[in-house]
Amino acid sequence: MKKSEDADSHPKEANTLVEDESLKPKLFVLDTNVLIHDPWAIYRFKENDVFIPMKVLEELDGLKKGLTEVARNARETNKLLDGIIGNSDMISIKEGIPLSNEKFGVESLCQGKLKLQTDPLIPSKKGLSNDLVKTVSDHIILRTSLALHLLKNGYKEVVFVSKDINARIKAKTLGIRTQDYYSDQSVSDISLLYSGTYVLTGDFWDEHCTQMESWKKKERTFYRLHDPIVDTWYPNQFIYVDDEEGSFEAIVKSCENGVAELELLKNYRVQENNIWGITARNREQNFLFNVLLNPDIDFVTILGDAGTGKTLSALASALVMTIEQKLYTEIIMTRETIPIGEDIGFLPGTEEEKMAPWMGALMDNLELLGSRLGQNEWEQGASKNILMNRVKIRSLNFMRGRTFLNRYLILDEAQNLTSKQMKTLITRAGPGTKIVCIGNLSQIDTPYLSATTSGLSYVVERFKPWSYGAHITLRRGERSRLADYANDVL
Repeated sequence: MKKSEDADSHPKEANTLVEDESLKPKLFVLDTNVLIHDPWAIYRFKENDVFIPMKVLEELDGLKKGLTEVARNARETNKLLDGIIGNSDMISIKEGIPLSNEKFGVESLCQGKLKLQTDPLIPSKKGLSNDLVKTVSDHIILRTSLALHLLKNGYKEVVFVSKDINARIKAKTLGIRTQDYYSDQSVSDISLLYSGTYVLTGDFWDEHCTQMESWKKKERTFYRLHDPIVDTWYPNQFIYVDDEEGSFEAIVKSCENGVAELELLKNYRVQENNIWGITARNREQNFLFNVLLNPDIDFVTILGDAGTGKTLSALASALVMTIEQKLYTEIIMTRETIPIGEDIGFLPGTEEEKMAPWMGALMDNLELLGSRLGQNEWEQGASKNILMNRVKIRSLNFMRGRTFLNRYLILDEAQNLTSKQMKTLITRAGPGTKIVCIGNLSQIDTPYLSATTSGLSYVVERFKPWSYGAHITLRRGERSRLADYANDVL
């Protein structure tokens, strides 16, 4: 009998151990590139602890000088660490400093601790220490991570976090659990990114005709729909029935508590509604013109492959609203200057002259739009000069601290910007300014950025509930059959 009681006690004890193990926190070892990418990464790991190796602090110290985004983030990380440590003594630093201090604001709503390396950590496992004694920074950080992985020190597991794919591969070969930094991702899968459109089923009118009200106001047609489905919609989202005739295309003016107000779109496919001689060639371009030409919408994001008409549509709309309607004083165009191949080096001249080689898309589109105004070569050249007087080319490097009043600002190649850079640019907008961000998430040239972590994806998701912002993804290429085929097969 006693034997059976003892036997029964073992499973209970084992279950208790398993339960305690599951409640243990994890220890995340941060690589330098994570803190450079997001200085607030320290606060992104909830109830788990964060460890920063001494080599990471040394690398941050070497990167803090300069005016680049990397230098700014390195300095911000150092300031955050200094604020967290404060007047903590050596014992507190060794045990870990709680990150749940209210003085650091909303970002500090986590229950973990910050741990800094205070002692040399060398892996005790035979053979591994000799492989990692090189002075290469990655190897020193990996050696520290490996030592923590072998020690555990009461943690459920030790995870090495890095944006460097090669460093993660090295960590895996050493048996260290590793992962990318995911907290800055707008969506887990780029296919889930907000598209700006919603397709209605073919029997939509049959099911909802009795639940809709309609009226006209200033030659525009409006509808009011009562249905729970509208709670999944967003302001300025495009609603349409998928048919070739485009029988119903509307934009959501408001949606809340199961009630949505819709406005029928203006048809820019016909020549009488052309924009600077340009007409919409497909449904998405028609959607785009409706928001680009709406002065009540302050912020527009456009995604699409090469040749879908992103820059041309934005520039044509800007010229109409600036020169014809006089709603804006000038057009400002800028982009991130990242070369596809080798850098061409120093560029002489003024700010506009330095930016000119990067603005080939602007020049090409201005030539096309200028040709719409003149019949002969002289008239076309004169038209281009008139247009260029209203278009200013500016560098992103000099945007910080500026305020733009009554400007139409076009940001090209926005997929190469981080979320912090996007914030810096968008917060430059003063009263009466409209910002249009254009990009192609399949052509990201910036290291450590992907389609899910791009600043453009970030603002698309963050601005979708805002009633003064709009987004559209262009699906169909209209440049040429060659460009369309290249997009499909290359």
